[in-house]
Amino acid sequence: MIDLKYLQNHFDEAAARLSKKGVAEKTLEELRERFETLKAANQRYENARAEQNRLSRLFGEYKREGKDIGELQEQVGRLKIEVNDYQEEARKAEEALVALAMGIPNFPDESVPEGLDEEDNVEIRRVLEPRKFDFRPKEHWELAEENGWIDFERGVKLAKSRFALLKGQGARLQTALINYFLDRNIAKGFEEYAVPFMVNSKMLEGTGQLPKFEEDLFKVCDEDLWLIPTAEVPLTNIYHDEILSAEELPVLMTAYSPCFRKEAGSAGRDTRGMIRQHQFAKVEMVAIAHPDNSDEVFEKMVQQASDLLTELGLPHRLVELCTGDLGFSAARTVDLEVWLPGQGKYREISSVSNTRDFQARRAKIRFKEGKKNRLVHTLNGSALAVGRTLVAIMENYQQADGSIEIPEALKRYI
Repeated sequence: MIDLKYLQNHFDEAAARLSKKGVAEKTLEELRERFETLKAANQRYENARAEQNRLSRLFGEYKREGKDIGELQEQVGRLKIEVNDYQEEARKAEEALVALAMGIPNFPDESVPEGLDEEDNVEIRRVLEPRKFDFRPKEHWELAEENGWIDFERGVKLAKSRFALLKGQGARLQTALINYFLDRNIAKGFEEYAVPFMVNSKMLEGTGQLPKFEEDLFKVCDEDLWLIPTAEVPLTNIYHDEILSAEELPVLMTAYSPCFRKEAGSAGRDTRGMIRQHQFAKVEMVAIAHPDNSDEVFEKMVQQASDLLTELGLPHRLVELCTGDLGFSAARTVDLEVWLPGQGKYREISSVSNTRDFQARRAKIRFKEGKKNRLVHTLNGSALAVGRTLVAIMENYQQADGSIEIPEALKRYI
């Protein structure tokens, strides 16, 4: 959640930053109104309490001096009811403010380029040159059918559209990629976790998926449990409502998980193949960092995702997202886009974000520095999306006869 004190004390400045992320002026005005409502309610409550304290002291004096306390006692009784009413009014006003604030996105970093959508993102650099083919490169769904790696029709039969069935060498390659990514992440200092694939509502609120993105999640009927959209959710919330020591930071974590997303709003996009699925495999990196060095951790995570693609021989580019394309929780994001020769374009395969203290404030993740508790910074990134890496390997390593070579880095895994 955004820093409400900063928002209240520097409202115009904060509103300008939020407007760059697409927050409507109407919403910002509503925020201002709820601040004013809370401020007025708190003032009434504090005034009533001060008067209650004054009368209580006076009541004591009257008793000691043997004065008639009848009328004063009635005043104290009436004021006690008023204090309780004003306190409840202030509590409801604060709840209303927080409820609105929970749907407000994170502030973008000052360094983030301004823009409306992905067309305004800024390319940072390209890594590896795309291969030149002496034949027409096929798209991955054509190669999947020829090699018997992916069965799209039976995936739909088993579940519904946007589910796929991997088999044979396709299934083995997915397992190889998961193990390869985990091994390489561990070698860079990330500790492996095996996390639950379902979490409760509080955890999704902590990382920002709830309440705003409920329509994109799969809920377990009659249970306060949701299928995870990414391992970022359980990994980050391992430290939900906990206080770490400064010496423990940064905490670097990695995990494989299936990810479940309804892909609400993506109707008609990537309807063929493996690019946009309701269930997909991913290896995630998450960091809990000291605010003073979260930028350094961010660069390490971006480099790690890029190194994995480089070691697999997959051409890719790094792109800085503009303000209008940033995710809800992100203050800064770098996407890694892999070259797909069948499509003739770069497609996102990893997204690395620094959320600063946005998630930490929602999830109450702190660290002790001296005698004070401070909010940590949380970071997350894909290393990598397994299905899209499989797609990239199929298209980049395809041969003229339709067969597919295995990248050298994976040969010991398969």
